[in-house]
Amino acid sequence: MTENKYKFAIQTSNNGILNIPLTEGNALFVLGANGVGKSTLMHKLFEQNFDHTKRILAHRQTWFTDNTMNLTARDKKSNEQDMKNRDRQVTSRWKDDYSSSRSSITIFDLINSENIRARNITKEVDNDNLAQAKKLSNIQAPLESINELLALSNIPIVISLMKDEQLFASKNGSEPYSIAELSDGERNALLICSDVLTTEPNQLIILDEPERHLHRSIISPLLSSLFQKRKDCVFVISTHDVFLPIDHSEASVLLLRSCQWNGKNIKDWDADLISEADEIPSSIKREILGSKRNILFVEGDYESLDRQVYSLIYPNISVMPQGSCTQVEKAVEGIKGTEKLHWINSYGLIDADDRTEEQIQNLLNKGIAALTCYSVEALYYNLEIVKRIAKRLAEVLGQDETELFEKATSGIISVLIPHKTRLCSRLCEKQVRNSVMTGLPKHKDIQEKGNFELKINLKDIQEKEEAHFDKLVADKNLDGLISRYPVRETPVLTKIATGLGMTRDKYESAVRKLIIDDKETKEYFKTLLKPLTTLIEK
Repeated sequence: MTENKYKFAIQTSNNGILNIPLTEGNALFVLGANGVGKSTLMHKLFEQNFDHTKRILAHRQTWFTDNTMNLTARDKKSNEQDMKNRDRQVTSRWKDDYSSSRSSITIFDLINSENIRARNITKEVDNDNLAQAKKLSNIQAPLESINELLALSNIPIVISLMKDEQLFASKNGSEPYSIAELSDGERNALLICSDVLTTEPNQLIILDEPERHLHRSIISPLLSSLFQKRKDCVFVISTHDVFLPIDHSEASVLLLRSCQWNGKNIKDWDADLISEADEIPSSIKREILGSKRNILFVEGDYESLDRQVYSLIYPNISVMPQGSCTQVEKAVEGIKGTEKLHWINSYGLIDADDRTEEQIQNLLNKGIAALTCYSVEALYYNLEIVKRIAKRLAEVLGQDETELFEKATSGIISVLIPHKTRLCSRLCEKQVRNSVMTGLPKHKDIQEKGNFELKINLKDIQEKEEAHFDKLVADKNLDGLISRYPVRETPVLTKIATGLGMTRDKYESAVRKLIIDDKETKEYFKTLLKPLTTLIEK
């Protein structure tokens, strides 16, 4: 898609006409207090992009009349067109004549998308095109996506489509009950998820005040996950909550301070476009002091596996990727050293990178735990987790779990051996860098004006690591190999997933689902992350 498909131009009192870039895969937060013209601005944005926009209103109805389709396809299409035309009128900013129809259409779209997927798979099976049927089945079902999103957002409910096309919910393994009986927050989260996931491709999604009826610990991870699910769309989110753009530092922020009226229309806004949420003025941040928040800073970015799995293991913590380990350390130290942010508890998780025990302990004293494995993939593909996934699959498919597990793991060593030299050198690279940094002269050394030399025997380091690799192979220590080396740079992870009859994405999604469903698995992951767990729970 071209960037200029989406238009957002506003008249400002301080910056002239402000043309705001909107590109698919990115999000823009419109932040401002009550009375600064946010709803009028959102209506203007809707008008500018009428043909390719889905608007989720702030004053949306969050209750259902029932839990099934109560519209015909013809009624749904007619109501949809009437609603969109009605939304063009200025009164739609505060009045909604189709509030009940909106929630009914959302449920219709959700059930319909589930049925379309099932019909497409059945059609390929009937045509004996099993490869295509399997390919379609590997695409996550809408309800499966919603349940994963809800779990990632700390909402412990599971939505199911049951007899007579009725949607039911279950909380913590309870008996199913109608979605009409969900709480306000749960219904709101379900509606937002359904609206976004069933939106046509390449659309502008305008989401007004998503925080309504939802706690901050829910809406922030919910938005993060929705952004990842719909990278083909543009998101513009209007909010009063300063923490939402702060939690999504990769997004842009349109900061509204005030507006000037000319009769019934807004003449212009006092507005600034901020490329990073970190630039939001501290005076505005200080206006919102909620209860103490727990934030875990991790390496990687918002698209990485880290954020998703840690959000599930520690559901009461906001997980914020920071890129490198240095940035994680700076983020934690910055918050702990800033009294103005005293309502935040911050923790960090970084790779061990062959640090000494003394260095690791010093980090722990600062609130930063070191991951004992090379990368987060070692958690996903830990053999105990692979075994649990094999068991779950075996129960569904009626196969032998031991055979499934053996098929997934039997070729790990043979796949890794050809990559031995590179895997060892990649690990040694971290060791060498650590040696260089710790061996640099201190200011006292410099004052003595002597010579500085640093010699590293790379041959010995590499050969020592290769000997360790050989020992792990000889001992058939598969977990040791997976956790110590950057195995994501080899075919081994794909080998494990395909051995279970899954793609890597499907397998990793299954691991997250296992954490959601099984408390013992969540606790097992906490033991794998014991230093961090101890920090958080002390």
